[in-house]
Amino acid sequence: MDSKLYETLGVPRTASDSEIKRAYHKLAKEFHPDKNPEAGDRFKEISFAYDVLSDQKKRDVYDRYGLKGLQEGAGGREDFFGGFGGFGGDIFSEFFGGAGMSFGGGGHSRTRKGEDTLKALKVTLEDLYNGKSFKIKHTRNAVCSVCVGSGTLTGKSPKPCQDCRGAGIKMQYRQLGPGLVQQIQTVCHKCSGNGNVISEKDKCKTCEGKKVAQESKEIEVHVDKGMTHGMKITMSGTGDEEPGVQAGDLIFVIQQEQHALFERQGENLIMKRTLTLSESLCGFQFVIRHLDGRDLVITRAPGHVVPSDSVQIVEGEGMPQYKRPFDKGHLLIKFKVDFPQNHFTDEKTLKMLETLLPPRPEFEMPTGDHVEEVDLNDHHPSEYNATQESDDDDEPHGARVGCAQQ
Repeated sequence: MDSKLYETLGVPRTASDSEIKRAYHKLAKEFHPDKNPEAGDRFKEISFAYDVLSDQKKRDVYDRYGLKGLQEGAGGREDFFGGFGGFGGDIFSEFFGGAGMSFGGGGHSRTRKGEDTLKALKVTLEDLYNGKSFKIKHTRNAVCSVCVGSGTLTGKSPKPCQDCRGAGIKMQYRQLGPGLVQQIQTVCHKCSGNGNVISEKDKCKTCEGKKVAQESKEIEVHVDKGMTHGMKITMSGTGDEEPGVQAGDLIFVIQQEQHALFERQGENLIMKRTLTLSESLCGFQFVIRHLDGRDLVITRAPGHVVPSDSVQIVEGEGMPQYKRPFDKGHLLIKFKVDFPQNHFTDEKTLKMLETLLPPRPEFEMPTGDHVEEVDLNDHHPSEYNATQESDDDDEPHGARVGCAQQ
């Protein structure tokens, strides 16, 4: 008796459909190429074993005749398996690429995949810098484990709907005019588009004849270092299930929350810092708390003037690169100099400042009647606008012009 496929999934020959499905999901999660790139062949073996054992017809043939019986059922191709340890290309066209096997005449039918489920995953900039695993409760529609997706108490297939003859849709016709008829396709209300109906007494009590029931479980989602806003994390086969349909994927879309100090720009981090005039001219030191908890002491030695609106760089303290976490971008600091607001009226202080600062450019007063000297004052927009509005109120707005009577 050939038991290789059962051994591949780690289940006994007497395993139920639900036990086979659980074993497959567990192994597929462990050996999926997205998570374990070096286990590609192992994943193909697992998928092939599940494809056979989850299909009752294929499983019956395998239980009776082994792999050789399956090979002959597929049309007698000698290269169909290519050896159990390294499946040939044909196995993917029959099983792995989403196609099934028809034992009657070697025909093919493509297995439909369910819709993917998208969910937003809110993360902080610290999460993207350090990496983090999230445990999330996920609720989905799963094939009912009690009736195994049949919707009936006995497990037998439901009867075709008499109203739509099993099509799930009905055609309606509307007379629009003489010789003009409109054809409308609608979902059959009796079977809700399923194409079959189950009497109330035969309905599965767990799923109420819907063939699927809600299933809640905790899943772990890992955010790698350096991932970016909008990037997707795919959990294969963990989306909604339907009978006879391959389960869709659960896809998490990363949504980065705004950070109080840093702004991300690619692999670089950007922050703003305001300096006093003395710090700008004479050097400074300050501390920032980085995303991994380290305190960075930023130092600018005296003698290096930092102008306002300038950008300085701290190399290698930006974001880690995705899949290359030891390679990091840079930290860019945009400086603004806060000039003193008080007026210097002390002539002695002004002369002392002039001796320390670069000399002012020489100025020569022009002469002539066209020369007029004016004062420069501080501008206060709120006061200026209020004055303008007051002046405008004193001016006439113009008389209303009416229509002249003829």
